Amino acid sequence: MVLGVAGLSVGLALGGVVLLVALGWTLQRTVDEEAFRTADAVARLAGENALPDPLPVAGGQLRVQVVDSAGRIRAASIDADRLVPMVRPDQLTGTGRQRTVVPGQRLGWEGPVRVVAVPAQSAGEPLTVLVGRSTVDIRHATQAARTVLLVAFPLLVGLLAVVAWRVVGATLRPVEALRSGAAEITGRDAADRLPVPASQDEIHRLAVTLNDMLDRLEAARARQRSFLADAAHELRSPLTNMRTELEVAQRLGDRTDWPVVATDLLADTERLGRLVDDLLLLARLDEQPTPGAGHAREAGPVELGGLLAEVAARWRGPPPSPATEPPDGDDPSTPPGAGPSSVPSDVVSRCVPAGVGVPPVPSGGGSSSVLSGGGSATVPPGVGDPSGPPVVLVAAASGPVWTVGVPDELRRVLGNLVDNAVRHARTRVVLAVESTTDGAYHLVTVTDDGPGIPVADRDRVFRRFTRLDEGRARDAGGAGLGLAIVRELVRRGGGTVDLTDAKPGLTVRLHLPTLPDPD
Repeated sequence: MVLGVAGLSVGLALGGVVLLVALGWTLQRTVDEEAFRTADAVARLAGENALPDPLPVAGGQLRVQVVDSAGRIRAASIDADRLVPMVRPDQLTGTGRQRTVVPGQRLGWEGPVRVVAVPAQSAGEPLTVLVGRSTVDIRHATQAARTVLLVAFPLLVGLLAVVAWRVVGATLRPVEALRSGAAEITGRDAADRLPVPASQDEIHRLAVTLNDMLDRLEAARARQRSFLADAAHELRSPLTNMRTELEVAQRLGDRTDWPVVATDLLADTERLGRLVDDLLLLARLDEQPTPGAGHAREAGPVELGGLLAEVAARWRGPPPSPATEPPDGDDPSTPPGAGPSSVPSDVVSRCVPAGVGVPPVPSGGGSSSVLSGGGSATVPPGVGDPSGPPVVLVAAASGPVWTVGVPDELRRVLGNLVDNAVRHARTRVVLAVESTTDGAYHLVTVTDDGPGIPVADRDRVFRRFTRLDEGRARDAGGAGLGLAIVRELVRRGGGTVDLTDAKPGLTVRLHLPTLPDPD
């Protein structure tokens, strides 16, 4: 504030100087114009050879003389000197209009006198009209203005300093309140917030914005605490299991079945590795929540039909039963896998035309067919049976379906969805892809005939470490990170994911951006 008042004082001082200079120049210009008007009028009278004596002059502030080239006074106003000209002849150039300042003592006036000279002609004789006016009133006016400024300037600066102090103080008082509130925030109490002033001004908006930022930071810190707690819990579970198994094996000594212990430890190690990989992936996604330059360089065209078939091929059906007899009329020497009752396990992943329904799989023995283009594919007995693993089917689109994305990320998304669907499905999981009506996105669906998810939990399941009650089993359930990874990867690629009813079961819908066919 001190610097502001000092700057204001300097500005006012410069303004006062400029005002005095402008006032003096204006008054002097007014005097010159008045003197030149009088001199021009007398010069016209001289040119008409009609000079009166004495010369008529309005007011008593002007004195007029008409002199010839020898310096003799030919005519003068009533109060002008008739013997001594106001300007000596040697000071007159004889041509053009002139102005000068002469001492007032010479003319009997106080202070300097402003004299203007205008040439004139009278009967062929060159004359000069001299008009003099005292400048003492100009000096008095400028002195009065200077005195007023010198007296009023300190008072004005003091008044402005007081006003500025009050105004700045009132303006900065909410800022000081914000500073004090910020100093009192320790981060231990989630309810700590900055005071919001009642005035609807910039300080109010600043306080609201800062409180919103604190809310976001608190939410992020709460998510971090929850994430760390859940991660520690999930990491502790397999470690505890491994330690318990090793301690039991150590106590049993020679009675320990080490192959079984090794199998259990390997399962726990694999679970621990998957959890660490998922945590590392989520941490990397958090560092770059939106697609950046690196993501744009990795993205490229991906054909969804082939990707669905590739992902579905990872979930193969059970091997054919060795007790299966070949049907009558078949050659008993037919190699295993050549007959309809011994179809290779990869037939559980077949393509059918988009929009063609998948026929129900019988619950008993025998085989069923799933359309594949114009032909059929035989599903081995037990595949799709509620007592066996679910079958994974792919409903093929009418042609290539292209999207843009990172192949590994899309493969991870579909893999997580199919893994969840297979874990909860009773008999089957169907993968399909089609274009939306607006043509901007492709719709990829993963449908299972399991118990589904309640509407109230469909948003919650996308949160990290969220598992419904039926998914908390150690062997069947995951860590609750699969759908969270799906949502982050889909959002990173510019798509969306949601859940709908399949009646029965659940359908996961992916909307992925469209890419024109590169061919």
